[in-house]
Amino acid sequence: MTSTNADRTRPENGHSSLMVRGAALLTVAFLIAACNGTAATPTPPAATATPATTPGASGSPAASASPTFATTPGDVTLVAYSTPKAAYDAIIPLFQGTPAGAGVNFEESYGASGDQSRAVAAGLPADVVAFSLSPDIDRLVTAGLVASDWNSGTYKGMVTDSVVVFVVRKGNPKNIKTWDDLTQDGLGVIEANPFTSGGARWNVMAAWGAEIKSGKTEAEATQYLSDLFANVLVQDDSARASMQTFISGQGDVMLAYENEAIAAQQGGQDIDYVIPDQTILIENPVAVATGGDATAKAADFVSYLTTNDAQEAYASKGYRPVVPSVMTEHAAQFPNPSGLFTIDDPALGGWSAVNTKFFDKTNGVVAKIELGLGIQP
Repeated sequence: MTSTNADRTRPENGHSSLMVRGAALLTVAFLIAACNGTAATPTPPAATATPATTPGASGSPAASASPTFATTPGDVTLVAYSTPKAAYDAIIPLFQGTPAGAGVNFEESYGASGDQSRAVAAGLPADVVAFSLSPDIDRLVTAGLVASDWNSGTYKGMVTDSVVVFVVRKGNPKNIKTWDDLTQDGLGVIEANPFTSGGARWNVMAAWGAEIKSGKTEAEATQYLSDLFANVLVQDDSARASMQTFISGQGDVMLAYENEAIAAQQGGQDIDYVIPDQTILIENPVAVATGGDATAKAADFVSYLTTNDAQEAYASKGYRPVVPSVMTEHAAQFPNPSGLFTIDDPALGGWSAVNTKFFDKTNGVVAKIELGLGIQP
């Protein structure tokens, strides 16, 4: 186990960034994010990360992990899943330009959703938590770190939507259009590890749900997952890491958030993406962490995330807005799949049932599939 530290500097926009890479949060690197190309002004002390982890094949941290890093009192610390950094790079300055956000500084941590949630539960400082799926917030409710009514507002605690898509090489040379295409012999699939990545869990449930929606039995849908995972070449710890693997040249197709595909295209990558007719609506939650030292500022920021300006910023980075009026303005950008379903569809039963049935590390459907492939969940 290794842990590396680097000096953190605060740019002129009061916006510092901590990127957490590796499924077990073994390496913490602080990134300098300059404002419009201006030089950063260093002020905070060096940060530290001291997780006590026991990585297995999945890279999941042990329950005893106790990651810490130095934060500046009064700053809003945002702990988020791996993909929305570009969105928050756009949204934070917008918030800082409002009366509520004037003079508010931010520190940020990005990594695999499940790992980030476990890290906060184990002691990673946080004022705002933004994860891939609601169970990662609920873990913090159980730990007494997020209020139990976090999802009681107009948008039920969600700030963005997305859908699961197939990311393919430019021109779609393998002619991948349907879920059945992903299990053909010789096809290389890139999928993140569902025991560290929230995005990977969405992908799994999109695949299983699509089979059920097409009239397959549960046994047939489970066999489909087995066939799909047999084609998976790499299981990275996060959705963002999986995208890096794919654009580096591995695999023929990647299961991903729609917003990740759009971000890759915006970044000049030679990829296309296919929205299958039957896919799942991804809903991404945000909540205020009650144990932070900037809860009032954090609450203002979370409220800002569902303003039209913030929702427009999300949309510009490939996320589907949750505010209906903003989504209507972007209807052409975000087509509605004919067979779209949600995690609460009766065929799936909601996250509580899904996590037990599919992702229990002893008896879960996916755990058994992984073990059959020689991978420890």
